[in-house]
Amino acid sequence: MVTESWEIRAAGKRQSILDQIPKEWKLSTADINKAKAQRDITGPFIEQFLDNEEIKITSYDAVELVNQIQQGKLTAVQVTTAFSKRAAIAHQIGNCLLEFFFDKALERAKELDAYFAQNQRTIGPLHGLPISLKDQFHVKGVDTSMAYVGWIGRNHGFPESQTHQVESLLTTDLLSLGAVLYCKTSLPQTLFFGETVNNITGITPNPQNQLLSCGGSSGGEGALIALGGSVLGVGTDIGGSVRVPAAFNGIYSIKPSVDRVSYKDVATTNPGQTIWPSTAGFMGSSLSGVTLALQSTLSTKPWLRDPAVVPIPFREDVYQSYKSLNRPLKFGIVWSDGIANPHPPISRGLKRIVTALREAGHGVVDWNPPSHSEAMNIHLNILLADASADVREQLALSGEPLVPGVMAAEEGVQPMGLLEYQALTLEGKAYENAYAEYWNANTGEDGEVVDAVIMPVAPSAAVRPGKFYHIAYTEVLNMLNYSTVVVPVHGIKADKEVDVVDQGYQPSSETDRLNWGAYDPEIFYGAPVGVQIVGRKFEEEKVLGIAEVVDEVLKAHTK
Repeated sequence: MVTESWEIRAAGKRQSILDQIPKEWKLSTADINKAKAQRDITGPFIEQFLDNEEIKITSYDAVELVNQIQQGKLTAVQVTTAFSKRAAIAHQIGNCLLEFFFDKALERAKELDAYFAQNQRTIGPLHGLPISLKDQFHVKGVDTSMAYVGWIGRNHGFPESQTHQVESLLTTDLLSLGAVLYCKTSLPQTLFFGETVNNITGITPNPQNQLLSCGGSSGGEGALIALGGSVLGVGTDIGGSVRVPAAFNGIYSIKPSVDRVSYKDVATTNPGQTIWPSTAGFMGSSLSGVTLALQSTLSTKPWLRDPAVVPIPFREDVYQSYKSLNRPLKFGIVWSDGIANPHPPISRGLKRIVTALREAGHGVVDWNPPSHSEAMNIHLNILLADASADVREQLALSGEPLVPGVMAAEEGVQPMGLLEYQALTLEGKAYENAYAEYWNANTGEDGEVVDAVIMPVAPSAAVRPGKFYHIAYTEVLNMLNYSTVVVPVHGIKADKEVDVVDQGYQPSSETDRLNWGAYDPEIFYGAPVGVQIVGRKFEEEKVLGIAEVVDEVLKAHTK
């Protein structure tokens, strides 16, 4: 029974997050107001609140950090304290956390340092590395509300008797590898939204351009990493949720195929939907860090404790063979999905990639696969097949309203019938087959199929709040269950002087009209541009290796 208003409960939770921040890390009201007036709060702005040593530590990527700790140059306590402080400041100016537990993290770091001092070795490949978690992953002793007010003080999806006793398998595995967990990041109410907004903490803006969204649903992770409060985070993806925030925030991510990484005991929306379910993925400040996360978690053989996980260890030979390939690669390029054409910054980024790849000796062909519109309709209908019954059940726990814009079935709509559900599933399988046939048949003059596909993550470089009109660029890959890595297009950000509006542009659809109507060069100025590198099902190692090649080519071309 609800005994107090949802507004009071949400306000209490907001305050409890701030209460966990040590007094010496608290910002003044003047500093917070100054942050609100800035467009870009990354880099120099947030670093004004850190000392030189903290800036140095938080500037390393994940691989550099674990190496520094393994060599005894840094301690787990030093690293944990630096990242916890930066995360605490990031939340105060960027509103990106739902949980902050520095005390637990510091205790863990001290234990790791004591082990290292006694044994002169680390306990695993992630020893002392602070890792942030999207607030779907259960950590013992910590709430998992998943941004529902009704789950404050508990663990989403578990009975009250198990409050704060639950731990997701991936959490357990990260701890066994030596990781330090210190915070959980914000996400949109229900998860089904490409922006991060909920009734507890409100909106999480894009820290590189606060006029825009940080994306969703793993948007808190994207914002925290962009602010340097984390170098490696764990998210989930059912329609673009680790890829959209990565692209919008200028960082890296991987969406593995479903069941490559354990999803056991992870909070989610409508958990009974298993036709095209969510998958756990990784986000980071570097591609090597994302790779380290997948390598490490698979080394624990999660399939022995989670029978849903496919028993495929990390294939180092495949990864290295593509990373150091001695032949040209062949790429398919999606310039547009034919529904919503990309804004000028995205098109310019794609052209930069094509130029850089061709100059490096790689092949590029246009890629025009089966209709994204068809895939989008099938996928969305499956996601809403329960008529949002699960969503409404969670909202009823507190009486909180649905956040405007969040995807949900209309009131009174009945759940989809079994026969219709099965027919829709068959349509999806037919689409998968059609896409595979296109990939196999599209060989070109050389007779070789493409190694990977490069395509936009969204038709825009981030979005204006409330104006995310098209997610098919990512959603189609969830339905196909393809392995996908996001990399930033180095040297390309939205530029109001270059990426001007084409006054004669004629929209190709109503969605395209809405998308282009939201574009304003002045508002988008400074937004990062990222792209997806796409492989087929369970080709994570291949795509990571290819992404390394593309990333290096882009860096060299930018120089």
